[in-house]
Amino acid sequence: MKIIPAVAREWQVLMDSISDVESSRIFVALSQHCSDSVRCWAAYIVGQNQHLSIEEKLRSIRPFAADSHFGVREIAWMALREPISKQLIDSIDDLSVWVLDEDANIRRFAIESTRPQGVWAKHIVALKENPAIALPLLEVVKSDPVKYVQDSVSNWLNDASKTNPEWVLQVCDEWLKSSDTKETKRIVTRAKRSLK
Repeated sequence: MKIIPAVAREWQVLMDSISDVESSRIFVALSQHCSDSVRCWAAYIVGQNQHLSIEEKLRSIRPFAADSHFGVREIAWMALREPISKQLIDSIDDLSVWVLDEDANIRRFAIESTRPQGVWAKHIVALKENPAIALPLLEVVKSDPVKYVQDSVSNWLNDASKTNPEWVLQVCDEWLKSSDTKETKRIVTRAKRSLK
């Protein structure tokens, strides 16, 4: 987890020292490489690029969030977690379209990248203190048909239950009343696992 960002930083240093055309050529080669490890470097280059706005970073990270390899998808949300946390409201607004996407990987990225205290990731203090900020994202996927997304939603709520248990219980109760589906029941059961 330390090596991938370090390699990406070195690529960024190189690309900052050459022409935009050559830099772009290198980035495309890295991002389309057959090796998932190399694509992980490219994802972190996006996250670390100080020249990109959060909107540009989200647009650029999208292919990695939808990558066929699980590891690349995990690195994609990790690469953007810090920029997202620094511009949380704008990011949640942008990600509100992602939770509607037909690709489950894109929906999952929107949830996983905003988890209050995700695994292997720096905590997002604002969401630990006030998880309701991200409720517009969560509401859309409260009965997602794909277990990959369901697990992310339930893990998100489980994270929040560690600092705001009453809020999580309230959300879960409201979801069970408004969405009588097996998917919502599964999410709620998993979300409350730390509260039992």
